[in-house]
Amino acid sequence: VMVWLRRTTHYLFIVVVAVNSTLLTINAGDYIFYTDWAWTSFVIFSIAQSTMLVVGAIYYMLFTGVPGTATYYATIMTIYTWVAKGAWFALGYPYDFVAVPVWIPSAMLLDLTYWATRRNKHAAILIGGTLVGLSLPLFNMINLLTIRDPLEMAFKYPRPTLPPYMTPIEPQVGKFYNSPVALGAGAGAVLSVPIAALGAKLNTWTYRWMAA
Repeated sequence: VMVWLRRTTHYLFIVVVAVNSTLLTINAGDYIFYTDWAWTSFVIFSIAQSTMLVVGAIYYMLFTGVPGTATYYATIMTIYTWVAKGAWFALGYPYDFVAVPVWIPSAMLLDLTYWATRRNKHAAILIGGTLVGLSLPLFNMINLLTIRDPLEMAFKYPRPTLPPYMTPIEPQVGKFYNSPVALGAGAGAVLSVPIAALGAKLNTWTYRWMAA
């Protein structure tokens, strides 16, 4: 019974933090704001999304020691965001008003790395972190190509709580960078590794806290 209780507590703990990390992701690249600025600030949001995912996913994957936990974590984030998308849709906004970032495939790559290297923590940090950073911008761009123009959504259906100074600005596409996917993937791959290491280090602090 105690083993079952401990395991259940672990997974409930993951649910709680995945929901909270979704709220943090909303602040790092709020899914509605993400829609508003997707084409102009894709690189910034790619970095925000990949680092936010990897820190929590690797933390819980190493915490449980079970390959698959990262995908579980990303799935909770996705479901929670789709619930928010549904809420906005129920308020009368179009289906394309909220773009849900694609976390699950990148989390699956993190799990796969952990499993393929026989649960090697350092491989998960180095290889898994790199794969998350490289893949997330690609999956998100594919996702954005399937919805109506985000800038059109932003101008046509402004968010009611958006202050005037955050009104979307018509972008100069291609003026500052040629490939936002390549730049997002490059920057994401570099930054996701140290952030993954931070997520792994959080386990040390967690165990010390539990033992205190």
